[in-house]
Amino acid sequence: MRILVIEDDVKIGSFIQKGFREAGLNADLADDGLNGLSMLQDNNYDAAVVDIMLPSMDGLTIIETIRNQGIATPILILSAKRSVEDRIQGLQKGSDDYLVKPFSFGELLARVQALIRRDSRAVDSHNLRIADLEMDLLSREVTRQGEQIELPAKEFSLLEYLLRNKERIVSKTAILENVYDYSFDPQTNVVDVLVCRLRNKIDKEFSPKLIHTVRGMGYVLKKG
Repeated sequence: MRILVIEDDVKIGSFIQKGFREAGLNADLADDGLNGLSMLQDNNYDAAVVDIMLPSMDGLTIIETIRNQGIATPILILSAKRSVEDRIQGLQKGSDDYLVKPFSFGELLARVQALIRRDSRAVDSHNLRIADLEMDLLSREVTRQGEQIELPAKEFSLLEYLLRNKERIVSKTAILENVYDYSFDPQTNVVDVLVCRLRNKIDKEFSPKLIHTVRGMGYVLKKG
């Protein structure tokens, strides 16, 4: 999972980024509004944490701008503004949640994870595809170039997760948590083995290759 933190307080921003990374999430940090807006426009983030009071562009304007552009990234506002009116305004501008400073990182993490789960469940299409690879979630059939590919349960779950996050880099930790549902063990190679098995079935005899390794970061399902 990839998170964007838009926070101009260096200590708070670094603290949140470090916490997310220790929790197995990829976290980028922007320290001003315009830079944060640009990063949201140019990248596919699973969620973003946005402060309101920012240099160059305030958080509410960032949120309103991306919503007007059709960018649906789940947004949590993290702000020292604590009145009911402030929270209502944040939600009306298009944020999905609002957390007041000072805050517990554990609560912030839980809320962001909840937003990501909610966003994932909102994808209601029964058919997922990229290039000539298709997955039917109802019949649990996978085909490439019209040829049916048989996948055991774990390989099917991995491919579904990659398809739902196509064009995004997913870490080994994220795969473990979403496909195996347990915490990351740095000594295990179970993800590498599973990816290798899936590659042999959907990539080995076909072109272009779809599963790519991003060294030091994880894997990405994309065309070429």
